[in-house]
Amino acid sequence: MSVVDRFIKYTKINTTTIPKAGVLPSNKSEFELANLIAQELKDIGLVDVKIADNCILTATLLSNTDISVPRLMFSAHLDTSSEQKGDTHAQIHKNYDGGDIVLNASKNIMMQVSKFPELKNYIGEDIITTDGTSLLGADDKAGLAAIVSGLKYLVDNPHIKHGEIKVAFLPDEEQGLLGAKAFAEENFADLGFMLDGGSRGEYSTENWNADDAEIVFHGVSVHPMSAKGKMINSLLIAHEFISRFPEQERPELTEGTEGYFWIKNLQGNTGKTILNIDIRDFGVETRIKRLNFIQNLVAEFNKTYGENTVEANINSRYSNVANHLEKFTWVEELILESMNNLDIKPKKLIMRGGYDGAVISQKGIPCPNIFTGAYNFHSIYEFLPVKSLILATSMVVELASNLIKYSEQNKIK
Repeated sequence: MSVVDRFIKYTKINTTTIPKAGVLPSNKSEFELANLIAQELKDIGLVDVKIADNCILTATLLSNTDISVPRLMFSAHLDTSSEQKGDTHAQIHKNYDGGDIVLNASKNIMMQVSKFPELKNYIGEDIITTDGTSLLGADDKAGLAAIVSGLKYLVDNPHIKHGEIKVAFLPDEEQGLLGAKAFAEENFADLGFMLDGGSRGEYSTENWNADDAEIVFHGVSVHPMSAKGKMINSLLIAHEFISRFPEQERPELTEGTEGYFWIKNLQGNTGKTILNIDIRDFGVETRIKRLNFIQNLVAEFNKTYGENTVEANINSRYSNVANHLEKFTWVEELILESMNNLDIKPKKLIMRGGYDGAVISQKGIPCPNIFTGAYNFHSIYEFLPVKSLILATSMVVELASNLIKYSEQNKIK
């Protein structure tokens, strides 16, 4: 079975995540996909294939070498975005000619080059899309298909030496990285690669340190006819609090490695108001500086308006994978060498977001992200060049085999 056939087979199982379902997995169809893949992994020859009660699928491909090699993990997620809920009807457009693509003639749904100029990069290639009524699901079924097909290639070609390879396929990435947060196998592997990236050649070894804050403002509600000197309006205190944040450090005014405070939600009344803030930064020290800024501001307001007028609850969502790569300084070189061997032009992405690998890295398995080849995630205009999917599969093989070379050459320390 080709990686394309495998991918399209996976897309036929609707694993749309169900927000706020309160269970993991949120969609029972994630079990259907996990069971299908588990059987494929067994047929390929992997061992210790397990599906946990929370739909986390793990498996092992045994080493075929006596060389000491770090245990390598490949990971992807089973669910797809809830932003489009229809069944996927994938189609392949052969030898793309550079013009607009008709997704659905009867509904007059077109993918226009004027809106998606990146299509021009794939003239002459086959491109997978849907019929315009749903997303494609390449996020992240392309990653799943590439990993499974890459492992099959390694088994079918035993002359390619590799160490022990682990697999972890996770549910419900699309709502708060829930599967990664439930992943409890801290000693499962030494190094991982998430296949959940975008266009051909894209890779990430940096992402946000992500925190969120819930700030609670307590006021005193009194009938206005006797309010003088008694009423304390929590809404006004909250607005004053917001006004103290740096004007230029907002999502809409930042880029690259510039961090921000996102004033995300404000709800309340005179007596009580709740403010939600997302806090993002790439650096360790600058992250701490942002958290201290909020705590100091809370202390200042409590000094002004009275003790316990303002409360802050700050939670960490995930950290920068770069924080966990200090012992793996050669990993980026490994990625670049593997891409060079496949004649792929690398595109380093400083990821202003999070992914399962960020959470897994915190659990002790450093896990950069590499491409699947797809574009326009979460959209009916999602598309996947076939060559990119094949190259993602080849990256699985290259990363595993090059890790052997690095071990032989003592590059790994």
